[in-house]
Amino acid sequence: MFYKASYAVGFHPWEDLAAHRPFAEALLALVEQEEDGRPPPYGRALDLGCGSGTWGVKLAARGWSVTGVDNVAKALGRARHRIHEAGVEMRLVQGDVTRLLESDVGPGYDLVLDTGTFHGLTPAQRRDMGREVDAISAADATVVLDCFSPRKRGPLPRGCTREDVEEAFPGWEVVAVVDADTDPDPISRILRFDEVFYRLRRRVDSA
Repeated sequence: MFYKASYAVGFHPWEDLAAHRPFAEALLALVEQEEDGRPPPYGRALDLGCGSGTWGVKLAARGWSVTGVDNVAKALGRARHRIHEAGVEMRLVQGDVTRLLESDVGPGYDLVLDTGTFHGLTPAQRRDMGREVDAISAADATVVLDCFSPRKRGPLPRGCTREDVEEAFPGWEVVAVVDADTDPDPISRILRFDEVFYRLRRRVDSA
């Protein structure tokens, strides 16, 4: 509901983070780990809650086969424009991240990226999202989640803890926690996002 209202009034400051070098460099360094020095194409990537396609377009430009899923029609409209302007290929699906199988995004994703959806869900929705991500991911997949620390911030996403992530993804292991530096963004300073990236890999005994 927050994101639908935000796009309706033109409020989407998270799109500006692509221009903030510390944040972008930290995220793309995690992507580079999956590329492992190989030439493209790299595999299938799913951009969860893709919004206007900021990060999905960047992945596509690097050589990933990208699908973006979002339930906000206006955001997907912006994504289509961004994809056209960038001259890349990226499939868009209007759907719910807690019902990916019903949304027909398809299976076999090597990289699943979420830059701000999981931390705004309820505990039940997080478990649903974890189950659905597990179902559509390849055996050797990686999940990258961008999350605020838990704190009341009015209508903004509530944030989450590492324990919340682990509970929602029981078949996965958090193998890295990386600072998602959003300073000197003034909103970040005021609201104290304390943002981090969680990198998850499947547990060997659950593959």
